[in-house]
Amino acid sequence: MAKRHLHDIDTSVDPWEFVDDVGTFRLDDPQRSSYLYFPLVNEAGIMSAITPTLHGDVNASQHEFLTPPTAVEDLHNKRSARNFWVYEHGEGPWSAAGNSATQIPEERPGGAESVSMEGGLLYHEITRENDERGLRAEITNFAPVRPDMVELMRVAITNTDDDAKTITPTAAVPIYGRSADNVRDHRHVTSLLQETWTEEYGVLVRPTLSFDERGHTRNETTYGVLGTEADGTAPESFYPVVEDFIGEGGNLEWPEAVVEDLEGVSAGTEVDGYESLGGLRFETTELEPGETAEYVVMQTIWADDPDPATLVERYGSSEAVAEELAACQDHWREKSSAVEFDTGDDTFDQWMRWVTLQPVFRRLFGNSFLPYHDYGRGGRGWRDLWQDILSLLLTEPDNVTDLLYSNFAGVRFDGSNATIIGDEPGEFTADRNNIPRVWMDHGAWPWLTTRFYLDLSGDLQFLLRDQQYYKDLHVDRASEQDEAWSPEDGTELYTDDGDVYEGTVLEHLLVQHLTQFFNVGEHNVMRLEDADWNDAMDMAPERGESVAFTALYAWNLRDMSDVLETLQAELGVEEIEIAREMQTLLDTLSEPVDYDEPEAKQAQLDVYLDTWERTVSGEKTTVAIDDLAADLEDKAEWLYEQLRDQEFIENEDGHQWFNGYYDDSGRRVEGDHDNGVRMTLTGQVFTLMGGVATDDQADAIVEAADEYLYEPKMRGYRLNTDFDELKTDLGRGFGFAFGHKENGAMFSHMAVMYANALYRRGKVEAGHRVLSGIYEQSTDFEVSRIYPGIPEYFSERGRGMYTFLTGSGSWLLLTTVTEVFGVKGRLGDLRLEPKLLAEQFEDGEAAVTCQFADRRLDVTYHNPDAADVDDYEITEVTLNGDRVEFERTDDGVVIDRDVMTGLDSEAVHDVDVTLE
Repeated sequence: MAKRHLHDIDTSVDPWEFVDDVGTFRLDDPQRSSYLYFPLVNEAGIMSAITPTLHGDVNASQHEFLTPPTAVEDLHNKRSARNFWVYEHGEGPWSAAGNSATQIPEERPGGAESVSMEGGLLYHEITRENDERGLRAEITNFAPVRPDMVELMRVAITNTDDDAKTITPTAAVPIYGRSADNVRDHRHVTSLLQETWTEEYGVLVRPTLSFDERGHTRNETTYGVLGTEADGTAPESFYPVVEDFIGEGGNLEWPEAVVEDLEGVSAGTEVDGYESLGGLRFETTELEPGETAEYVVMQTIWADDPDPATLVERYGSSEAVAEELAACQDHWREKSSAVEFDTGDDTFDQWMRWVTLQPVFRRLFGNSFLPYHDYGRGGRGWRDLWQDILSLLLTEPDNVTDLLYSNFAGVRFDGSNATIIGDEPGEFTADRNNIPRVWMDHGAWPWLTTRFYLDLSGDLQFLLRDQQYYKDLHVDRASEQDEAWSPEDGTELYTDDGDVYEGTVLEHLLVQHLTQFFNVGEHNVMRLEDADWNDAMDMAPERGESVAFTALYAWNLRDMSDVLETLQAELGVEEIEIAREMQTLLDTLSEPVDYDEPEAKQAQLDVYLDTWERTVSGEKTTVAIDDLAADLEDKAEWLYEQLRDQEFIENEDGHQWFNGYYDDSGRRVEGDHDNGVRMTLTGQVFTLMGGVATDDQADAIVEAADEYLYEPKMRGYRLNTDFDELKTDLGRGFGFAFGHKENGAMFSHMAVMYANALYRRGKVEAGHRVLSGIYEQSTDFEVSRIYPGIPEYFSERGRGMYTFLTGSGSWLLLTTVTEVFGVKGRLGDLRLEPKLLAEQFEDGEAAVTCQFADRRLDVTYHNPDAADVDDYEITEVTLNGDRVEFERTDDGVVIDRDVMTGLDSEAVHDVDVTLE
């Protein structure tokens, strides 16, 4: 018999497809694609991941996992999963989830069972049918939108045979009930803490103690698996202990209790000190041909005293679950429809629904608790929060102002910041395990987000609100420790007189940017410190420099200067107060520093850091707005010229682009090298976006990126070329295999920002190519093997990686709304600057529905002549049929905010824009 080779095996699959206009999609044989998982979450705090075979986990935090924690490789390696068994009398056991020792080998093309998955807003449904057995199962999982930490599972078992069947159903959900840390740290010892008991509707587990790195503390959390039949009938008996359920020599895929049809224990049983199981055995029933029996399983976590009766009353019937599912769908449909597109490509329009939800998922999950995201312990990072707000301003604007304001309390007076954001507004920690680390890009994002907020709202007064500063163990940009500080001191910065010090939001922004301006290395570029946006550029703390983010800071300084002038013109603000200590950072107002001398600049920063220690004076000084704006403009102008002259490079082949970094050996990173040409995408994005690159330089960048970074098989741009070196003087990323994660993958986040920069610079076709490539790669299921949405990156084989939780979702939504469709603001007024290509219109129209000034607008662009982007301009705008006056700009038009605020806030308003 001839041997088959790996490349001969048929791995082709049918893609998923949308089945309605609200994002519901269906996929046949989902179990034939590895690493697939789907998020289930609610505002109450339940966080779940679920696969086509019901693997994944259910948790409420790093230390509260109902089911065993699962990293992505566990999805196919572990036997532990939600399971629902049907013991067919005379035939034996069958798993409705496909998790039995006899069914798993049959999961192949042409096998006995057909499987389909339906993913909706926000529910997961698996239909599994076995023609030989004459059984069909429909299993629906979702998290209700009530204030309960519960995941519901509805199971419908149908007899598709011609004869009646007698079945005994059993739900089997392993109850882990403790911290994820205990997977490898005292796994067995912590099982000895488990108090397990059965009551009328299920199995409950409450460990006596929490036993992890936090110490031994009394546990208050209870975990439970409850169940009912369709009419609310309780289970017949229970299997509360794993080892009793599986039997000697058995396992969760062939448990003795099911295989041998063994009775469980009754309600009221207590068994302590063992691994627990939510095993619920329901009454034996007879199913006539075509008849269906339904069951409800509740997987829940109580933060305080358990209340099973209330959950059963709310969810313990098929009718109740149907109502909760409808409410769940309505809730997430509203979330996903905050922004809607009508492009003529229905798949794209529905795909963008899932992209729209991704920033919401990040708000709820943080950057942890999904199988690929096994590196977090909860909470979001500093950078994540600011970038997610960019899209939340478009999708959930009601609460964003307070969230934005609260975040500024995480800024330290030395220009650095806390890096982990807690669950509550204004709750921060320095970093996981108090690691002293500074990402040099962190100070740049707050202005980018604040400016977007100002453009949408016109709320310039926001800049003048007072806010406190963050204080902890780390001082002098985490280079030293304040040995006198203790957590009991709190995390507020105090004055010498013992008062909590507060400065304006503007002062916080100035601190972040001015300290960074002077914090330069030997090439007079801002120091990389412990990394920038690319976390893997983390091994150049001494001599490393980031040209890429120096460009972003430069743009921000110029932009802040412009806004200050508007603050003066519109609010009549002639001067502001800043901390006395900050005077030294505004050097042009007293003793100018020679910006060409990096040592002089670093010395100026040292002077500032030496003006205060554990506390600040609390004294203020007054600065004229004109003088402050001029100081910022001078600094920005110097940076622009320095970067253009020093960092724009040309290689032997005549290609030109910006060098993005210097390594810890003090060497320029990009350009020709013995190992081949070195180029990074990051180094090009912010020089383009902020206008550091001249028009000619921008043209050259696009050509170089197409030559060295574009990868056809990924339909997109790599994050960097192959350095062919373990570059330990730059970052751990170069230890990754090339084409994976931060080492040369098609990294969606930076790719989308590259598209945004191209659109901003008027390079629409190039920007469209980037976005189209990401969309096409994401939806090419045979290669990407992901559900709808944009992943963090694509592997060297093209598979989508780290799905659902990625900042690229925010940037893609932002770019599509504000750059492609051109619906944006100008300090409160509505700007319309469409950059749609002719091919993006269907029958001469393209539309987006979004919010502006708390009004819902349906903006439709009419392009009757099928003109391309360089050939049309806005000639007329009507609002609900009436012509609107506008101010013409170089790229579009501006409509006064008062026109929008005068509209009914409850209605959807038609904005029709004629392009000719």
